[in-house]
Amino acid sequence: MIISIASGKGGTGKTLVATSLALALNELEHVQLLDCDVEEPNDHLFLEPEIIGSRAVSIQVPSVDETGCTYCGECARVCAYNAIAVLGNRVLPFPQLCHGCGACSYLCPEKVITEESREIGVVEWGHSGIIGFVHGHLTVGEAMAPPIIRQVKSYAINHGVDIIDVPPGTSCPVVEAVKGSDFCLLVTEPTSFGLNDLALAVQTVSQLGIPCGIVLNRAGVGGNEVEQYLMEKNIPILLTIPLDIEIARLYSRGIPLVTGMPQWRASFLQLFDKVTDIVHERNSSPER
Repeated sequence: MIISIASGKGGTGKTLVATSLALALNELEHVQLLDCDVEEPNDHLFLEPEIIGSRAVSIQVPSVDETGCTYCGECARVCAYNAIAVLGNRVLPFPQLCHGCGACSYLCPEKVITEESREIGVVEWGHSGIIGFVHGHLTVGEAMAPPIIRQVKSYAINHGVDIIDVPPGTSCPVVEAVKGSDFCLLVTEPTSFGLNDLALAVQTVSQLGIPCGIVLNRAGVGGNEVEQYLMEKNIPILLTIPLDIEIARLYSRGIPLVTGMPQWRASFLQLFDKVTDIVHERNSSPER
C-alpha cells in the first residue's frame, strides 16, 4: 500500500505524521519512508537513517550546433516551457527551465539540436533500523523537482507499506509525489489559513482520483471552520493531535512523536487501520 502524507501548505506537521506512522508500523509491516519533499527533505533528522547508497539525478537538456542552424525558430515554438529562444542569429537555451521532454531536438528541421545530461540533484537510500528510507535532494538554485521525485518513488517496494512525505502546496511536485497513491492523508490545522490551503489540497487529490482523510494537527487553536468544511465534503478526520507544548518541544529536538511519547503509537496504528479499511472498501466497491 502507498500512503502519501500531504498538506496545502508547509508547517502543518507532515513530517511529524510521516515519521510517526512509519515508526508505529515498523513491527507490523515492511515499511519504507520516501521523502519526496526534495527541496527541503527533513525526515532524516528524525529517523537518523544509515545511508548506504546514492546516485545523481540528471535530465537531458538541449545543446545546439549553430554552424548548421537556420534560426527558423521551430525549437522555440515547440517548447512549452520557454526553455529555448531564437533571437536573430542566436539560439539561447535556458537549461534551468528545461523539462527534458526532447521536443526541440526531435522536431528540429536541421537536426542540429542534440541532448546532453545536466545534473540537478541526488537520491540517497538506506535504512533506520528495519525501516527502509529514501530521500532526494534538489540542488540549490534548480527549479525541476519532479524528475528527482520520480527517482525517489522508483524505489517503492511492491509489498508492505510505502509512506510518501509530499512537498507542501498543490503545485507540480505535489501532483508528481501523490499520484499513484492508494490513499492520501492531508495534514491540516484548524485555522482560516489552514482551511484555505486544505480546500486546494482536497481539490487536487480529488482530481487525481485518490481517496483522502484528515489528520487535524494542533487542535484547540482557531475555530471550527475546518470541521464544518469537512462535514460538508464528507471527508473523515482520522486522527486529531492537540496543540501541546510537549509535542512542540519533541519536534524542535528532532524526536519523533511516537518515540518521545510512546502512548501515541496506538493512535497511529488505529490511523493505519482506518486507512486500510477505507482503501479495502473502495477497492471492493462494485463501481470500481
